[in-house]
Amino acid sequence: MTATTYLLERAFIGGVTRDRVAVTVEDGLFTKVTPDSSDAGVRVPGLSLPGFANCHSHAFHRALRGRTQRERGTFWTWRKQMYAAAERLDPDTYFALALATYREMVASGITAVGEFHYLHHQPDGTPYEEPNEMGLTLIRAAREAGLRIALLDTCYVSSGFGAPVEGVQVRYSDGDAERWAERVSGLASLAESVETAVVGAAIHSVRAVPREELSVVSAWARQTRPAKNGARTTGPAPLHVHLSEQVAENEACLAAYGLTPTELLADSGALGPMTSAVHATHLTDADVAALGTSATYACFCPTTERDLGDGIGPSRQLAAAGSRLTLGSDSHAVIDLFEEMRATELNERLATQQRGHWSAGELLAAATTDGHASLGFADAGRIAVGQRADLVTIDTTSPRTAGSGADENTAVFAASGPDVTQVIIDGQVRFERGDSGRIGRDLDAAIARIWEN
Repeated sequence: MTATTYLLERAFIGGVTRDRVAVTVEDGLFTKVTPDSSDAGVRVPGLSLPGFANCHSHAFHRALRGRTQRERGTFWTWRKQMYAAAERLDPDTYFALALATYREMVASGITAVGEFHYLHHQPDGTPYEEPNEMGLTLIRAAREAGLRIALLDTCYVSSGFGAPVEGVQVRYSDGDAERWAERVSGLASLAESVETAVVGAAIHSVRAVPREELSVVSAWARQTRPAKNGARTTGPAPLHVHLSEQVAENEACLAAYGLTPTELLADSGALGPMTSAVHATHLTDADVAALGTSATYACFCPTTERDLGDGIGPSRQLAAAGSRLTLGSDSHAVIDLFEEMRATELNERLATQQRGHWSAGELLAAATTDGHASLGFADAGRIAVGQRADLVTIDTTSPRTAGSGADENTAVFAASGPDVTQVIIDGQVRFERGDSGRIGRDLDAAIARIWEN
């Protein structure tokens, strides 16, 4: 392929911001990165960053934005509306919604998404003719939107600690973890040829997967290798799990098993360096130590956690124990990884009444390098030779960013999604300023189809 050289006005490389960085892109990879360069190339004004990894997404939740906040709703009224949206989706409407949602992500600088997928079957629980129709729909939507996807196929077989699924939950369930594993193995085989996709696993929660079946899911992840074309890796598949998001979940787990959710996962072999504990909000000191010593990622979703009133998780304590931080937009009340980075630090300030817990560089690592690694894309998240050629460029002269230094602190503590001017993913321009109007219209149409059915 023809090589293209970009001359970046400023870029965040090697943990610092440098001027006049020339990058050469060939076959979707960076083949040359030179700061303080006099090379000619396509000039890119502003501050360029590595691509962001949105490590926790439920694409269909995008249909809830602005609706679940009405009438002072609680977590449980939110869940009722979420179930209503889940009941209405079919492969066609889900594709349209996911495509528009993923394009919204790209427009804000997201170049890879971890899709926590559990909407598997038809509304009455009957499998589609192709049992992985809905998962393949999400992979197709991500590919068309231009971003990479880690499809985290979710095991969900109980409404709570052994109770059978009920209502719309029948769409989520394969009956037991063994049948889940059989189906998702088929999905992994079908996705092997998709260069932009990884198939991983997810345990919805300790309440949705009985204790005796947790090890089935974790064993599948350990023994499965993601699609090599997509991940360029031979490591185990990523495994994600909702963990201790609500105090009520902890109390119910203690009542059922005499263990905290973290202790239960550790006992089942589910923790480890390719596992991500999503939310990890209400933890004991022993829980923090178990997550840290096992090198389990901690995936925080601050904008959703505050929207649902979940609480503030111990991000800095987890990092000190050995857990690397990653970030997600979860329910998509907001899709803006700049805000997720900033909120992680600001939440710690509120919880501790002190400032200065996370540096801008550390938060950028969470949103880029560590986020991509947790999804199985270890060759993404840095502007460096041999890495996937992702570039997110922000305007450093907008009303939000002007005068803030045009460096990594600008990115984390001043910029927002609307400041993104261009996004390149795997060497291809996937978003340019001016595309947002079309994305908004597509979102409006896709969401109207769901609620008007």
